[in-house]
This record gives sequence, structure tokens and C-alpha cells, in this order.
Amino acid sequence: MNAPSLTQRVLRSVLLPLGLTWLIGTAVAIFIANVLTEQAFDHAMLDDAYSVSTNVQVSDGGIELLLSPREVTTVLFDQVETVYFAVLRPDGSLLAGNAGLEAPAPGENAQLRFSDIVFQGNALRAVVLRHDSPNAYQVIIAQTTRARATLVARLLSYALTPQLILLALLALWIWRRIRNDLRPLGELQRALDRRDARDLAPVPVAQTSRELQRLGNTVNSLFERLGSSVRAQREFAGNVAHELRTPLAGIRALAEYGLAQPNPVVWREQLERIAASQARASRLVDQLLGLALADEAHAGLQREPVRLDRLAEEAVMRHLTRADARGVDLGAIGLEKPVTVDANAALIEGILDNLIDNAMRYGGRTITIELSGSTLSVVDDGAGIPADAQRELVQRGSQGAAGQKLGQGAGLGLSIVARYAKLLGAELTLENDAATGGLRVNVAFAGA
Repeated sequence: MNAPSLTQRVLRSVLLPLGLTWLIGTAVAIFIANVLTEQAFDHAMLDDAYSVSTNVQVSDGGIELLLSPREVTTVLFDQVETVYFAVLRPDGSLLAGNAGLEAPAPGENAQLRFSDIVFQGNALRAVVLRHDSPNAYQVIIAQTTRARATLVARLLSYALTPQLILLALLALWIWRRIRNDLRPLGELQRALDRRDARDLAPVPVAQTSRELQRLGNTVNSLFERLGSSVRAQREFAGNVAHELRTPLAGIRALAEYGLAQPNPVVWREQLERIAASQARASRLVDQLLGLALADEAHAGLQREPVRLDRLAEEAVMRHLTRADARGVDLGAIGLEKPVTVDANAALIEGILDNLIDNAMRYGGRTITIELSGSTLSVVDDGAGIPADAQRELVQRGSQGAAGQKLGQGAGLGLSIVARYAKLLGAELTLENDAATGGLRVNVAFAGA
């Protein structure tokens, strides 16, 4: 079952309360029309009762009606309604009029009473007028109600017909306005339906309403994020192709050379070289994946207070065995005092791992992790890097002269560090250390 359109839902939300309000107003109008019409006809009927009553004469012999039947007909004449009357003596006997005409009498403290009765199979409206002195008698006037019903129907027709027309015109106007207001939304939908999946350019947004403008801005913001993600994926694929081309070509060359040699000793040497090249290629893949994750991390990065001194100590312990195997002196200074920063522990671990790994591969024989305030530094005693190559090394996929000199992938590790530092709002600087002559990489964090 298809869901109703937004136009239908809005019309239903507007017109249903409006129609309900109109129905309630109509019911009130009918009630008021009935009451006012009944009061008008009742007063006319009461005037007839008083006219008859003024012609009732009290004498020593009792009461008598001075009007002849012809005169009564003249007094009570009505072009539309059938009028009945009766004058009753105190004992309830008929003095004049229609025999059997009865109506509820007024109460003890009342002289008149209106009521609805049935006489000779006809529904009538009746009034009873009572006189108590000097001789008691009652005058009953009753008439049919056709004129009342006709008048009420005409009043309602004159009142409700214009209202119905106005209600229909209002519904038409509301429908047209809603359709016009929602037209930009339909145009946005059609524009998105026709758009190619590779087209992430911003869509034009009609400035007809704040809600539509916000929706368009949200869609364009989504396109912008998707565009960034697509560009990151393309760059990642390009980095993978660029970075793995050399080690894979080397692995292939080693394998082809080994297959061409009949000596098993050569085979073993080539297999060992292939294993070493595969390890380098695996490391490159890990670094490239790290860069790809860094590109996406800004969408859901969670910060919390973390201890820099503890993370630095844990990093030293993680790499200590590997450093001993390589004959590298790995240590740390400045970890005695607790230092807390508002950051992400996983990204800081990534920064430390990449800096230590780069220093261990391309630095000297001594690597020191220093913590001074909220600034974390990794210092080696290698050959250092020229100032003009330091900026190049923090760019993604940098493989300039310095990178080639230090070895495949040196710039990629620093590029990951640069990305992580940017995500954490930290400042990354490179410099040649005056004491060791090697490279000093500083990452300055904001305090917690």
C-alpha cells in the first residue's frame, strides 16, 4: 500500500479540523435558528391567545365567549398553518372551540405554558393561557409547525450555502498554495533521481522556506562528505598503486631470478629476500590503511582525557624487544610527572608507533622519547633531514629526494603522524636536533 503524498497529508491535517469546526458551527447555527424561530412563532401564537382571552366575558351566570365562530376564524386566520383553539371552564369543560384539544396546564405560579402536543394525528405547538380571577378559565391555542420548519430550512439554506461555497474555495486555495510551496521539494527529488551516481556537485536549492533550505543544505553537505570520502578512496587507491609498485616489482624480479637458477642455495637466498620484501610491502599496506582511517576518523572522533606519560611508557615497552634485536638504544625521559591531555588514545598510540618505527628504520642507533609539558618528542641520532625536505616529508605519499635517500615509505609514516596530529588539533614540527644531529619530531597537544 502506497503512503499518502505530503500534499494529501497536509490537506488532511488542515481541512479535517476546518471541516469539523464548520460542522460544529453548523450545529450551533441550526440550534440558534430553531430557538429564535420558535420564539418568534410562539410570541405570535401567544398574541392570538390574548386576543381570544380579551373576548371572554365574566357574568353572573359564568363566562362566555363574545366572538362568533366566524369572528374567531378571522382572529386566528393563518395562510399556512392550521390553527386550533379551545376555551375551557374551571372544571375543564369546553366553552368554545375544538373538543378534545388539551395541553399541559401552567404551574401554580405561572399563567402561560408552551408545549408540543399531538391532536387528531397532527404534531402541534400549543400555548395555554390561564386566568384565575374573577372566574378561572383557560385559553388553548395550537397550530401546526410547517411554517416554522420551512423558515428554519430557508435560513439554513441561505446561511450554509455560502459557507459551503467558501469552504470549497478555501480548500482549493489551500491545495494550490500547498502544491506551489511543495513544488521545489518535488524538483529537488527529480533532480536527485536524474543525477548520476558519480555527480556529487551541490544541487540548487530554492529559497522558498527555511525547511526546504535546510533540507537542501543537508543534502549538499552529505554530497560534500561523500565527495571527500570518494577523493580519499581514490587517493588511497593511488597511494597503494604507487607505493606497492616498487616492492611488488622487486618481489617479481627476485622470484624470476630464483626460478632461473638451478642451485637450491640461490633459491633459499631469493626466498629470504622475497620474505623481506613482502614484510616491507605489508608495512606499506598497514601505513596506507592508517592514512585511510585517518581520513574517515574526523566523522566520529571521540576525545577524552588521556595520560601522555603512560602512553609513551607503553610505546617504549611495545618496541623494546624489536629495538634490542636491531641493536637500537630505545629510552624515554620526562615521564616522571603525569601529563593529561584531551585527545584520543588510539591516535596518540599511532603517532608514537609510526615515529618510533620511522626512527628505528631510518634513524641512528639511539632513539629517545621526551615529554616536556604537553609536548611529545621523538629524537634519533641519525643523519637528520635537510630543512627543505622536512615539509615534503609530512605530505601524504611524499617520495622526494629525502624520502628516497632514507628508504621506501619514510615520508608515508610521517604523513600518517601529520594526519593524526591534525585530527587531534596538535601542532607537528620537524627539526634537526642540535645535540644528536638527528631528527627531532615534536607533537604539541592542548592541555586537558
